[in-house]
Amino acid sequence: MLLSLALIILTGLFLSEISLKIGLPRIVGMIFTGMLLGPYVLDLLDESLLDISLDLRQIALVVILLRAGLSLDLNDLKTVGRPAILLAFVPASLELLAVVILAPIFLGFTYLEAAILGGILAAVSPAIVVPRMLKMMKLKKGTDQKIPQMILAGASVDDIYVIVVFTALISSYTTGEAGLSSFLFLPVTLIGGVLLGAVFGELFVRLFKYYHLRDTGKIMILLSASFLFIALEDILMISGLLAIFAMGITLLARYQLLAKRLVYKYERIWVFTELLLFVLVGAAVDITLIPTVGLMAVALILGALFIRSIGSFFATQHTPLTKKERLFVVFAYLPKATVQASIASIPLSMGINRGETMLAIAVLSILITAPLGAILTDRTQLALLRKESPA
Repeated sequence: MLLSLALIILTGLFLSEISLKIGLPRIVGMIFTGMLLGPYVLDLLDESLLDISLDLRQIALVVILLRAGLSLDLNDLKTVGRPAILLAFVPASLELLAVVILAPIFLGFTYLEAAILGGILAAVSPAIVVPRMLKMMKLKKGTDQKIPQMILAGASVDDIYVIVVFTALISSYTTGEAGLSSFLFLPVTLIGGVLLGAVFGELFVRLFKYYHLRDTGKIMILLSASFLFIALEDILMISGLLAIFAMGITLLARYQLLAKRLVYKYERIWVFTELLLFVLVGAAVDITLIPTVGLMAVALILGALFIRSIGSFFATQHTPLTKKERLFVVFAYLPKATVQASIASIPLSMGINRGETMLAIAVLSILITAPLGAILTDRTQLALLRKESPA
């Protein structure tokens, strides 16, 4: 495993810098590193590391969401409430609906199989979106109009919503029943996650104010609580990821001085976890499946993305944003990676019909949308966003 980690770090850093030099986002080099070193090309990564790949990727997501929560002001969240809520549900729902319509036409799927595929494809990638929005907030880009805050909040709920829908669809396929219970429990899952995170956030504020601990100790406590949320989410029927996000927001609202110090330290941790996350996402990408799906799969992905983009543009209607700023939101909401890498193999492992084709299409969607969304988000900020007003 140590050799695998050495290869991941050295090759990942090298290829990410090459990507940067040729004008591509660093994550492109990281994903390519994983594909190159992974089991489907050179097969240089230790099997024991790949066995815990999902857990390691979840740890990286925990770091991202803690950073996001500790950076998102509650007042900003109230300001962007309606469009953020619409971004959490509308783009993903429209993309899923588009896949349900297009997959039977292009690939001969049944409607339920198409819906399961839509559940795989519909989630935005927090691993790509969140760090970019945090960087924009740090550099004061688009923050007058609360654009990064809005995207940050919407993307954090988008994944939870899509995973719940996907779970319900899988249940419908395997049991032959409607699987409505998952949909009915969605509000409970979301509200429960927010409440649990807020309660723990308040407890930690009191703990950290009255008992002296080094910041390193505080970071470890917050990470441990976050892991606990994820481990218990099925038992408590709450969203662990949303609980982490809410805990960070509560800490910032109640203890701003500490939150700002911790954000800086989580930024240092992210340097390594980002590399690990995207290399392992790349390693999960089975590029040998791509030739099995052909051009019709590309047409399906692009068609669904177009419908998703209409949803993203619609979600920001009746806001102070200009058309250019709304177009930026569309671009920021394109990339897919982490959720697809995590759930795409589930239909195949459960013996669901066309499961291998679903996995291949998910792989293709990562390869198309991850670099596309990252490049458009990075390259269009100056052209599409208004300059910040002087303080």
